Amino acid sequence: MNVGEICNRTVVFAYQYMSVSEAARLMLEQHVGSLVVIEETDRGRIVVGMLTDRDIAVAVVARDFNAQTLSVAEVMSKDCITARTEDSVHDVLSLMRGHGVRRIPVTTEDAVLIGIVTLDDLLEIVTEELRGLVLAIGSERKRETRVRE
Repeated sequence: MNVGEICNRTVVFAYQYMSVSEAARLMLEQHVGSLVVIEETDRGRIVVGMLTDRDIAVAVVARDFNAQTLSVAEVMSKDCITARTEDSVHDVLSLMRGHGVRRIPVTTEDAVLIGIVTLDDLLEIVTEELRGLVLAIGSERKRETRVRE
């Protein structure tokens, strides 16, 4: 299974020029903990960063900065890790673990935003696969028991 099959194609995004206050309000209204920061181009929405609720808490609130005057560009993570639709669940889990992130935008080769995948999404898939393995083991035991009787 690849990330293109499971990613959420409805992505809440922000622009670099928005104030951190506007971005926080958007997170509240959309019930999300992060925003993919994009730049509109002729090719589409290009991923340029990520802004999380933790970024706002640590970089703005904890330092008593004014969220109305700071722009998203000043607070966002610019070294945004992205995945491609053909990447496997295993590959993306490794990316998340290696970079210490819980959400990864999914893009085309040209960095055009397609969707987003979260750790919760991946855990759900892995849990379903493990459940299938457990059921297979149980079925094998039942079959063995029938054969021996």
